[in-house]
Amino acid sequence: MTILVIGATGRVGRHVVEQLVKRDAKVRVLTRDPAKADVPAGVEIAKGDLLDIEALRAAFSGVRTLFLLNAVTGDEFTQAIITLNIAREAGVERVVYQSVFDADGAVNVPHFAVKSGAERMLARMGFSATILRPSYFIDNELMIKDVILNHGVYPMPIGSKGVAMVDARDIAEVAAIELIRRDSASEKLPVETINLVGPDTLTGPGVAKIWSDLLGRPIVYGGDDPSGFEQSMARFLPKWTAYEMRLMAERYVTDGMIPEAGDVERLTGMLGRPLHSYRDFAAQIAASATKSA
Repeated sequence: MTILVIGATGRVGRHVVEQLVKRDAKVRVLTRDPAKADVPAGVEIAKGDLLDIEALRAAFSGVRTLFLLNAVTGDEFTQAIITLNIAREAGVERVVYQSVFDADGAVNVPHFAVKSGAERMLARMGFSATILRPSYFIDNELMIKDVILNHGVYPMPIGSKGVAMVDARDIAEVAAIELIRRDSASEKLPVETINLVGPDTLTGPGVAKIWSDLLGRPIVYGGDDPSGFEQSMARFLPKWTAYEMRLMAERYVTDGMIPEAGDVERLTGMLGRPLHSYRDFAAQIAASATKSA
């Protein structure tokens, strides 16, 4: 039987596909534009999107297990509802769903509330599901590296409570492990939730210090100002998206994203290796900047 990966071309999804292929799984991806789908040899490609009912039905043919990663869009919840209904219609009950850290707590943030609703659907509709709850992506820093390198400011208002940033590669490998576990299970497994975090819980000033150490010059923290962050994001994102990013940043400042006891140990046990660290990721960017200078 086949594992269907939805969200296969994004930062996490492409790694999920690679990890599944390494584990000799039969993989199919759903994409709007097959010509642009850069997937390993042997991976099946189904054309369509989550609002194309017939294409979705066709994509589920012969599938036993689903990886679902919704993009953050204005109709994200509609897409999730339709996909899970079509999955159940097709007889697919094994699911790994990418949610978000503290989805049921940060209910005023739209894409958190959406994912909390999808989590509830998975439980109430009787799916055998693993719910992955990643914290802030380390990879987000690629969007702001020029501000750090060229202006000496770490601009993300992540606050001083602490955010346990996670690497997309770690998210993807845990997802693949869970997909294989559920796909190969001889019986229905219970719903489980896994917090996906990094090895270090970081603050805004702490991240600025990491960059200062790596670059050998002062990098300052831009401060806890989600309103300013919204204004910056609105320059190149839709205003509703920028506002949503502000609401998310407000949660970083007020609550942080702090691991529960045992989260890091659980992940390292599953992976059989240490988690990727923020410092190592930043060091690669700093080294590249030094070479190109």
